[in-house]
Amino acid sequence: MSQPSRAKAVLFDLDGTLLDTLRDLADSGNEVLAGRGLPPHPLDAYRTFIGNGMVNLARDVFPPEMRPETEEEIAAVLAEYRAAYGRNWRNTTVPFPGIAEVLDRLVADRVPIGVVSNKAHDFTLQCVEVFLDAWKWDVLIGAREGHPRKPDPAGAIEAAAVLGVEPGGCFFVGDSDVDMMTARNAGMRAIGVSWGFRPVEELLEAGAEVILDSPGDLLELLGT
Repeated sequence: MSQPSRAKAVLFDLDGTLLDTLRDLADSGNEVLAGRGLPPHPLDAYRTFIGNGMVNLARDVFPPEMRPETEEEIAAVLAEYRAAYGRNWRNTTVPFPGIAEVLDRLVADRVPIGVVSNKAHDFTLQCVEVFLDAWKWDVLIGAREGHPRKPDPAGAIEAAAVLGVEPGGCFFVGDSDVDMMTARNAGMRAIGVSWGFRPVEELLEAGAEVILDSPGDLLELLGT
C-alpha cells in the first residue's frame, strides 16, 4: 500500500467496483441468447463482456459470426438486452462487502464522491437510487447518447468539474483496464480493485498505481 494521500474527491466505477451486478447482467445476456435459440454463456464469461457499455455487451455475447453489425441489428439487440436487464437488474445485485463502511467514512469526512460508469445512464441512476441510496452522491454519470464512453476522459473530467476539483485531485477507483485508462487519460490517480470482474494483471498493465484488495484499503490509502 502506498503512503496516505489526501484526495479532494473520489470517483468510482459502478459495476464490479461498488456493486456486484455480474449475475443480473449475465442472466440478461443469456435471456437474449435464449430468445434467439442460442446457448448461454457461463457466468464467468461475462466478466470479459462487462465494462465497455451496454451496446458492446449486447453485441459481444453473440458468436463472432452472428454478431450484429448494421445499425438496425445493433439497435434491435440493444433493445432486447435493455428489456431483459429491465426485468433482472435488481434480482441479485448487492454492494460488495465493505463498500458501505467506506462510503460512510468518505461522507462523514466530507470527501466528494461520484460515479462515472459505462452503464446506461438511466440504469446507473436506478442502481444508485436502489442500492446506494444511503449516501449523498455529488455527481452521477452513466453512458449517455452523444457523449463518449470510458476510456475517453470526458465523463471523468465533467465529474471533476461538477465537484469543483481539478482532475489531479481525484482518485478514480475501478475494476477494469477501461477504468485505469480513463483515470490516466483524465490526469487522475488510477486506483484498481481486486474484487471486481477483471484480473489484477489487466489493471496493472493499464496503469493502475495501486491495487486495493478490500474496500477498506481505500481508507488506508487516503489516510482517513
